[in-house]
Amino acid sequence: MNLTDSIKRTTLHEELVERLRDLVVEDVLKPGEKVPEKQLCDSLGVSRTPLREALKVLASEGFVILQANRGARVASVTREELENTFPVLAALEQLAGELACRNLEPAEIEWIETCHKAMLQAYRARDRQAYFKANQDIHQALIRGARNDILENHHKLLAARVRRARFMANLSEERWAQAIEEHETMMAMLRVENAEGLGQIMKLHMMNKLAALVKALETEEETAN
Repeated sequence: MNLTDSIKRTTLHEELVERLRDLVVEDVLKPGEKVPEKQLCDSLGVSRTPLREALKVLASEGFVILQANRGARVASVTREELENTFPVLAALEQLAGELACRNLEPAEIEWIETCHKAMLQAYRARDRQAYFKANQDIHQALIRGARNDILENHHKLLAARVRRARFMANLSEERWAQAIEEHETMMAMLRVENAEGLGQIMKLHMMNKLAALVKALETEEETAN
């Protein structure tokens, strides 16, 4: 994702909201930064009116802050937001794990196994980008496997709000190793169709990530001061 990609789909509003959301999530538009409306209009090929309508949606989702007569600024991810969001995500992941364990088809489980192997290979190679990609593929497959559109939609929105921060803690070797152990347990539970066990480890995985993120934020604050 970059600022030069033009919009091709006919559903302009939805595409524009999605595009702007991705720019925030992927840190192209950085926390605290003023949204460059003119630049975005030029690069995306849209006028100010649909752009500002899309920004209203992002403001309602917590991605940007609208300022009277001053445009919009990208919202920062705060400790309070993380502590409010992650327990809800953890509950959704727990339920998704339980449902997915009962509903996944053999071909889908095989795909998750393939992603897991790719993730382990990336971990051993210390290829963080490949690791994050495989990790995300696993979680998305399990969420989809729950076969629950309401769960999936709510999870998608909440996960996007903290996605910029979610992988920060994996920069710690200790957390990275812990995350691998948790994923190994997740796969073990999935293989024996232990729905409750899979749900519990998925919830624990998210709460351990929260603890690591809070620790990372505290370290950043201490360094800044």
